[in-house]
Amino acid sequence: MKRNWCILALLLVPVAWAQEVPYDQVQDHVYATIDGQDFYMDIFTPKAKDPALPGHGLAIVDVASGAWHADRGKIEDHKKAQFYDIFTKHGYTVFAVRPGTRGMYTALEMVGHVKTAIRYIKAHAADYGIDPKRLGLTGPSAGGHLATLVALTPEPGDPSASDPLLQQSTDVQAAGIFFPPTDFLNWNGNTNVAARLGDLYFKGGVNGHTPEEIEARAKEISPRYQVKGKTPPFLIFHGDADPMVPLQQSEVLVAALKEQGNEVTFTVVPGGAHPWPTIDQEVAKMADWFDAKLRTKS
Repeated sequence: MKRNWCILALLLVPVAWAQEVPYDQVQDHVYATIDGQDFYMDIFTPKAKDPALPGHGLAIVDVASGAWHADRGKIEDHKKAQFYDIFTKHGYTVFAVRPGTRGMYTALEMVGHVKTAIRYIKAHAADYGIDPKRLGLTGPSAGGHLATLVALTPEPGDPSASDPLLQQSTDVQAAGIFFPPTDFLNWNGNTNVAARLGDLYFKGGVNGHTPEEIEARAKEISPRYQVKGKTPPFLIFHGDADPMVPLQQSEVLVAALKEQGNEVTFTVVPGGAHPWPTIDQEVAKMADWFDAKLRTKS
């Protein structure tokens, strides 16, 4: 009998652990159907409905993309980094958006998908109990690249549009980013990025396109070249030992933002790779930063 109780206790441990998460999760919610293809987001709703929490009634859009791939594994990676635990403990509703995958979609198409997700979230803000005028945006690596481009290229809504989504703008109030690619013309001294990432530029790659077309598209998908005037405030974390996205990629974006007089907080993590084992500490700092930036309407 004693042995049976021990076995039962062991069996119950995973169940008890699973119940400790501070959120309710909806998986694979369709936010758009484009050319017959469904696009998905997971929605993390905080269990604590405490109006005293700084993120209560607010939302963060998380771009779940790694190496410009958007399978469910990317959401699991963000879980391991404590994105959803930390943000929902602050009271935020988190929308983990999957924007499509490289090879099927170009960078600009994936940016368009994230913008569609933002329009969808704003159009359904009342359903989720959030303020559509106070959205935060985040993403690491490729997701950080797409999130940064979205934040820097806002599109207005059209109040007269028949599609309720198109009535919504794509602007966000603050962007917290981890180790983003930002310059496809100069990758830490490598000026031939298109040879490796050409399918982000054009469907099928860069073959058949002129050098002028390639350079123009490289600039179009490089956040550092899309800093044009006033932007939302940025918080950027990057490790100085990143073997995949050089620190230089964040440095040039930060310089471009500052040159235009924009607010940017840049933290270099000593020894930080891609990512680093204690990244949850930086996620916690980002949550505090979002608390300050999203607390009041812009």
